[in-house]
Amino acid sequence: MPPAEKLDTHRKALTLNLDTTKFGSFAEIGAGQEVARWFLFVGGASGTVAKSISAYDKEVSDDLYGTGSRYVSRERLAAMMETEWTQLLNQLDKTRGPETRFFSFVDTVSARNYAGTNESHGWVGLRFQEHPGGEHSEILLHVNMRDSSNILQQEAIGILGVNLIYAAFYQLQTKETFFEGLAQDVASERIEIDFVDFQGPAFATWDRMTVLTYLVHAGLAEAVCFSGSDPAVPPDEFLHKKALVLAPGYFGHTDPLHVQIHAQMLATGVQRLRKELGEAALAPLGCFCLTAAPLTAKDSAPEMADLLRRIEALRAGSGHVLLFRQRELYNMTALVNRYTTAPVRFIVGLSLLIRVFDDTYFNLQGTLLEALARLFAQNVRIYAYPMAAADLPEEIKGLPANLEWSETNGVVSAEQLRFKPPVDHLYAYLLATHFLVPVGMPAQTSGAAGA
Repeated sequence: MPPAEKLDTHRKALTLNLDTTKFGSFAEIGAGQEVARWFLFVGGASGTVAKSISAYDKEVSDDLYGTGSRYVSRERLAAMMETEWTQLLNQLDKTRGPETRFFSFVDTVSARNYAGTNESHGWVGLRFQEHPGGEHSEILLHVNMRDSSNILQQEAIGILGVNLIYAAFYQLQTKETFFEGLAQDVASERIEIDFVDFQGPAFATWDRMTVLTYLVHAGLAEAVCFSGSDPAVPPDEFLHKKALVLAPGYFGHTDPLHVQIHAQMLATGVQRLRKELGEAALAPLGCFCLTAAPLTAKDSAPEMADLLRRIEALRAGSGHVLLFRQRELYNMTALVNRYTTAPVRFIVGLSLLIRVFDDTYFNLQGTLLEALARLFAQNVRIYAYPMAAADLPEEIKGLPANLEWSETNGVVSAEQLRFKPPVDHLYAYLLATHFLVPVGMPAQTSGAAGA
């Protein structure tokens, strides 16, 4: 058994090498052979490494793993996994199978190129047996690399790969122990893990939605995606080059009436952007946006169970949901603009809009001005959804009394909000320049669309 103390990468690799019950292959494309290198470097590699390969050339890769998929994709990773696993068992199962837990580690990565113009991300996977001759289990990760140089990204992939193999064999007691081991020395600052998929007996008690939510809740991902109908995909595929309408909010009420109101609000935003783009353009993608952060600095972070309850409610009826680690709209803008240059529109209820202007933004040198500049930096606008006048006081309870409003037929629109100086000048400017666009409430809708 491995030592109980916290282990560094060197010790993890050596521990695996000295455990003669497991044996496997390594296939790495795009970031050197940094995972296999650790096992070859620390000594005793003959106890772990059956084969190490790096098919960098596209023709060689196609010959080994087939054509028809992008080279950094889940499809290519799956082809690599199946090929390497089948070959490993064909060659060694007869002689070593009764005593050996086999594994195949694979990755396909786009590390930073010389000019720094590419997206630094990749797919990492592991197939393994818990017991000799047992049914295999499999886990796939999509990762974003945050180091500024190619050599540092290679180093981080090496650490992540060792962590993954070690965690699969020794740290699968709970999802928390597994991901704590997986993220050791590379979490958030160096590598972001924004998608996980898994299958097999080792993960029989895991739930996919819970695990994806945990990635954000634990700070391993900036955002994850939940599709209303399709299988989950990482944000880079979900958002790639799409025009977007984002409906951020707390969405604490999950009864059918409120769910319908939220759905109508998002549909209004999608219809408005589609009109802007013209009928010939592809339909915009509409997504609800939740955050794993506290609603205000005085609040506690939401519990996992509460997040899952709200996600499930919003997904009902094929609603798409993005779960963000941070709550500020400008952070949401920064995330989606990694993957699209198409128009992005937020559609927000008045209570959330008021909170945007009330927030102190002490973490930014330019406070509110800097927050708004970041928010609207790249083709971003806010659609302001009206709200029932009777509901507005309750929704903004506890905020400073720095505004007034009027109403028409019991409804308050964005034009009817009046902030006190000096914010009133800034608010008027955003309305006049159409960075802030009031939209109408559908005739059949009643109630509030708040934070």
